[in-house]
Amino acid sequence: MDNEQLKSNLTSSKHWLRLVFMLLFAAVLQLASLVMWVLVAVQFIFSLVTGEDNQHLRRFGHSLSTYIYDVLKFLCYSSEEKPFPFADWPAGPDVTIVVVEKNPPVPAGQSKPLTDTPDEVV
Repeated sequence: MDNEQLKSNLTSSKHWLRLVFMLLFAAVLQLASLVMWVLVAVQFIFSLVTGEDNQHLRRFGHSLSTYIYDVLKFLCYSSEEKPFPFADWPAGPDVTIVVVEKNPPVPAGQSKPLTDTPDEVV
């Protein structure tokens, strides 16, 4: 690399502007990490109390972890695309939990179907 190329790189506003964005996103990354740890603790307490996790928190945790990944890609020069607020917030997964009852209640007026398994084991 010659001196002219080095001088051109050092005086290029493109590199210095990226540094400003990198410092901004490094601060945002620290805040997002703190929010993630709070989310982890709240989700754990929620599952301890109710016996299952909260779907809304799970979706937000997924989108927050995707956002953190996007910020890290930008900071490591793996991506030139600036994350939120310069892009859309990452969407969480569309997760639908279906609960299937083993022995659903029988509507009034119908007889109970014969099965090989008892309703309750005593």
